[in-house]
Amino acid sequence: MSPLIALAGRYGAPSRVSRDAVSFAGRRYLDAILRAGGEPVVISPQPLTTEDARAMMQRFDGLVLMGGADVNPALYGQKAGIHIYGVQPEQDIFETALLNASLNLDLPVLAICRGMQLANVVLGGSLVQHLGELANANQLLAHAPMQFPVGEEFALHQVNLEPGSKIASALGATQINGASFHHQGIDRLADDLIAVGYAPDGILEAVEHRTKWLLGMQWHPEDTAATDSAQQNLYNAFVRRSRELLAAKATI
Repeated sequence: MSPLIALAGRYGAPSRVSRDAVSFAGRRYLDAILRAGGEPVVISPQPLTTEDARAMMQRFDGLVLMGGADVNPALYGQKAGIHIYGVQPEQDIFETALLNASLNLDLPVLAICRGMQLANVVLGGSLVQHLGELANANQLLAHAPMQFPVGEEFALHQVNLEPGSKIASALGATQINGASFHHQGIDRLADDLIAVGYAPDGILEAVEHRTKWLLGMQWHPEDTAATDSAQQNLYNAFVRRSRELLAAKATI
């Protein structure tokens, strides 16, 4: 039996394809999970109490937090700067509920880009609202394509990972090329997280939880997973952990 993998979905605007708003997750996330042997399930954004979220996540074997718009700066005690975009407080609340429930249930969590940022905030950390405002901004690598939506859809750059870390073990490598699309990053790291990977310019690119199976990466492994086996390995390791928990449930 394939483990059920929950993806925290989000709403998209109606179009000719669907006259109503849609709840969605990106195809590349779904495909990477399917290749790993998991069964992805998109959860529609909704208000959830702590009890609701726990009851929902008890039906799943893992959680993926996807990339997306900016986390509400109010959640880390700041006012929104001029570069903040797409904030949806209800989405933050929804994903926070799923994340907390998953951690309490010891479910594996893959937190990607915004997902890593949200996990850091939920656990008590803060964010750099815009990398371009850092004092050394002119020395940073490109962490997003320069001319989006035309031209390249992501920036590709090196990431160096701590040998022996869970993420390096999952990737099967300590140096990879990650597909990046972000303008924010981690500022104050939450106490429960460990920094395990950096870009050559010093931007934090990978974290993991001290006691839980939570891997966070600032890049998007699903963007290149179809052709880069190391990136697919992340999803493979995540689904493998989910399958182990599913097998353990079956013996209870």
